[in-house]
Amino acid sequence: MFLPIGRNTCDTSPVIEENCETFVSDCHVRAAVELISHAWDPVVLSALRLGPTRRADLLHRIAGVSDKVLTESLRRLSSRGLVTKTANDARRDSAVYELTVLGASFASGPLAHMAEWAAENQAELSATS
Repeated sequence: MFLPIGRNTCDTSPVIEENCETFVSDCHVRAAVELISHAWDPVVLSALRLGPTRRADLLHRIAGVSDKVLTESLRRLSSRGLVTKTANDARRDSAVYELTVLGASFASGPLAHMAEWAAENQAELSATS
């Protein structure tokens, strides 16, 4: 199990109990995985790496995402502090979404590394599915 350091945090050094590792619910790994647990969230984050983008442009940029799913994803990412929305009062459809500093560090760091890993191991991943 991971040993709690303080409220909502845990030490990342595992304690092996009977050859089995257990993870507590507030583990750092779980917190990071929750950022990509919804299928479209990592795609939206990656699309926003290109810079501030209007919602309609995101719909065109991300093939296969529905209007409803994109809206849900943007709201979820915004509530987690990864994306901001800047509205233009003059036009309802001209709001712009962009990554926050935290969102950019996640999208350009761990998420980009995961994408690189997936590309490098695509043959093996395809063979096992």
